[in-house]
Amino acid sequence: MSPLAIGAHVDQTDPIDEARARGASLVQIFLGDPQSYKGPVVNHPGGAQALREEAEQAGVDLYVHAPYIINVATTNNRIRIPSRKLLQQHVDTAAEIGAKGLVVHGGHVNAADDPEKGFDNWRKAIEATDLKVPVLIENTAGGEHAMARHLDRIARVWEAISTAEGFDRVGFCLDTCHAHAGGNALETVVADVTAITGRIDLVHCNDSRDEFDSGADRHTNCGQGRIDPELLAAVVRDANAPVVLETPGGAAEHTADIAWLRERLG
Repeated sequence: MSPLAIGAHVDQTDPIDEARARGASLVQIFLGDPQSYKGPVVNHPGGAQALREEAEQAGVDLYVHAPYIINVATTNNRIRIPSRKLLQQHVDTAAEIGAKGLVVHGGHVNAADDPEKGFDNWRKAIEATDLKVPVLIENTAGGEHAMARHLDRIARVWEAISTAEGFDRVGFCLDTCHAHAGGNALETVVADVTAITGRIDLVHCNDSRDEFDSGADRHTNCGQGRIDPELLAAVVRDANAPVVLETPGGAAEHTADIAWLRERLG
């Protein structure tokens, strides 16, 4: 079996140079401000086409992380409708740069809402979006009303979207810190998620600064947090999918994290 592709989340201005600095064959980027509804921006000096060509020539796979504020599950029209628009805009721009996938958080409903409305809103969002690249739904760490924190909610999202046109373009991104902080046993999470979704397309390999089931989304570098080191490596090994590190620091820290992980993967 060939070695897993491992990279990191980097600044989008020159992601290919960032990949080289880490000895990585993939990187993940934002397209603009992750807390803004203003829409995607390609900061690469040559624009989207130049970035696409540079990535292809370098053999670097690009992944895009959608803005954190996207919440297509909510019943609040003032959030849901702009979220759908922003999702489509990021899908379109991700396709322009040749990205392998767009990672988007599962979102949440309000405390007074029926969760079924959130699941159905996910179905509607998939049907309403022209999925020019795969959309990878990511599990999240906190919130009692989250759509993708607990396994039973993830299962209901998948059940709902399975009837949507475009469902074949939906995948799953497993975040190790989020799973740990969200209260999902890492010993079985790969099997548990795969039983629900049939797939894991990307792994966010992050250690956690906080205890199991804390609900806190605070990443730290590999081997420096609360997740058992061998268990963290085992999740990555079992998922057998491309890996993005979203750990603190720059090229030096990410290079150390990549080496740490490769040493344990064997």
